[in-house]
Amino acid sequence: MVEKTKTCTCAEETDEKKLLRIREVIDEYGKNEGSLIQILHMAQGIYGHLPLEVQELISKKTDIPLSKISGVVTFYSFFSTTPRGKYTIKVCLGTACYVRGGKKILEKIKELLDIDVGETTEDRMFSLEVMRCIGACGLAPAITINDKVYKMVNPDKINSILTEYYSDNQRGDN
Repeated sequence: MVEKTKTCTCAEETDEKKLLRIREVIDEYGKNEGSLIQILHMAQGIYGHLPLEVQELISKKTDIPLSKISGVVTFYSFFSTTPRGKYTIKVCLGTACYVRGGKKILEKIKELLDIDVGETTEDRMFSLEVMRCIGACGLAPAITINDKVYKMVNPDKINSILTEYYSDNQRGDN
């Protein structure tokens, strides 16, 4: 079962098939409350995110109260209750980045993508998050897009950074 969930195949499977795979994961881990994080992690890998329907299934199959599952899902930033974009933009708002213009960068990204923090663009290309520090304080302000770090960013650079991620037939006018 672990082999099946290494790569997200959520786009190719029906919801019914995904939920069946999640049931199999729960059966593997059992009703042990100590396995909840692993079950949620695997379920998100299968489903792509953790909507209420998936949380309810996990609650029902594990006998763990939905309120506890929801609390874990909303506490850990790794988990998402909504589909995430192909690329996750994280704007650093740690002290150095904030003082050097991190807030202006965040506002520019929100304006260009027409989303707020925690949201995903309609085309599911980008999700927007903030973080407290990425360890690039000497080259602040900084952002990350997936695992790539952009240092010494300013609002005027955002448009060209984002267009790197769009193919020719997508929103290249941003």
